[in-house]
This record gives sequence, C-alpha cells and structure tokens, in this order.
Amino acid sequence: MTEAVSIYRSEAGARLLREYYLAALARWPVDHEELRTPTPEGETFVLAAGDAAAAPLVLLHGSGSNSMHWMGRIPELAREFRVYAVDMIGEPGLSAASRPPLDSGRYAAWLDAVLDSLGVERAGFMGISLGGWLALDYAIRRPERVARLALSCPGGIGRQKTGFLVKALLLNALGERGRRRSAAGVLGPALSTMDKREAEGALALVTLVSRHYRYRREPLPVFGDDALRKLTMPVQVIVGRQDVLIDSAETKRRLETAVPHAIVRLLPGVGHFVPAQPDELEFLTSQQK
Repeated sequence: MTEAVSIYRSEAGARLLREYYLAALARWPVDHEELRTPTPEGETFVLAAGDAAAAPLVLLHGSGSNSMHWMGRIPELAREFRVYAVDMIGEPGLSAASRPPLDSGRYAAWLDAVLDSLGVERAGFMGISLGGWLALDYAIRRPERVARLALSCPGGIGRQKTGFLVKALLLNALGERGRRRSAAGVLGPALSTMDKREAEGALALVTLVSRHYRYRREPLPVFGDDALRKLTMPVQVIVGRQDVLIDSAETKRRLETAVPHAIVRLLPGVGHFVPAQPDELEFLTSQQK
C-alpha cells in the first residue's frame, strides 16, 4: 500500500466532510449495499445498487468529490444495470487517502483489485472529469475489461486550461466569498438551469470541499493518439463548449481523429459541469452485449 498523504487541511475538516457524506448516504434514493474492498492502495468504498444479475456499470466521480455525485442518477441507472459507484482513492470519500502518481499504472492495478473483489470481469464505465480520465486510462491499459465508455468532460484529451486554476487559487485565498466565486466558475452555466435551492446547495458543497480539502496539483497526463486508438469499444463523450478547465473543442477534434467511431457531442452554453443528458442512458443500454 502506498503511503497515505494528507488530503485534508485539518482533522476537523476531514470529519466534517465525512459527516456530510454519511448524511447523504442515509438519504440514498434506492436500496443499496455499502462495500469495502481491499486493494494494494488501501481500502476502497463502493456503493452497489440494482439487480445483481444485470450488466455491471462502474461509476467514477470527479476531483474533489465522491459517489454522492451520482445520487440523482442512481435510480434510472440501477433500473438497467448492476451499478458500482466507486469512491476514488485520494479523494474526499470513504476510500483510502493514497495518491500514487497518475502516470504510474497503479490506478489501473487498483481498479483491477476493485473489480476482482466485486467478481466483475468486464463492465461498462461512466466517468466525469477526473473520473473520465481514470476510465480512459483503464480502457487503454485494460481494454478487455471495458465494455463501453460514457464520459462527461473527461481529462486527458484536450489540454488543461491553467488560467482558471491560477484564478481559483487566488480566489480561494480571499476566503469564503472567493471560494464561492471559484465554485460558481467550475459549475458554470449549469447553475442557471437549477432552481434556487439546488443551485445554493451545489455552491455550498463545492465551497465546503474547497475549504477543507487539498486538491491534486499534479497535471492530468494527456493520452497520445496511439493510446486513444486502443479505444475499440463503444465510446460516447459529452463536453461543454464553455468548460473553464479543459479545452473541450480540442477534446472533440482529437477524438474524431483518433477514435472515429466515438460519439462526441460539444454542447453550447455548457461548462465543465455537464447536466445529465437523456441520450447517455440510451447509449449505455443500446450497447449492452
């Protein structure tokens, strides 16, 4: 097991984020199992829901998040799949705090251990942002274990935009008001589609995480064209034109060249946070094998 790093700014902050997450789990909208699987990187927390005999679908959340991200999607997904929402190691969930280097291949080995523990040989993967990068990395290294990919604003294809990251660091240094402005920048135009209560809740959560959690500073490795060509499974990628973190237009261009069978949608008026799209479920169910 890799040595755990301090991913929280304080013990009190870690406890607060944990309590927030546990309270959300108590409101989980469908029957589920809470599993803890051993891996070389430490214990990993997995939420399992849906018919155990259904096709498996692995959900991978983004940076500074946990499986609570999928709370609104679980009911429809669990009707079609045996869903496994995995808390990524090194993130503010209930998995180990270890953070091996992103380019080391150890995340693929970690996912091997998770899937083996769950008894899953091959699964579909759904990921957002960092979770999208993780799903791509695994599909490139272990294509035989990935049935399909449904990704939103994945890292590792279009370049990371450093301008907003610098701005976010400066804003976060200004205290609570700065953190809220930074959170609003990440959530982007999606905020305007939410009702007032939902928008305030989203802002409050992202602000709370930024107050107590240490985000990764390591740049996401970018996959070369030869690596992307290994994605022979069905692929759907949805990105927002107004993404402040990743060059979404470049993501689209590179995928259309290296993975011509991929379905790629560049949504106008959408930022890094991509609201649920109805064709995602259609893609996942139509590609079941």
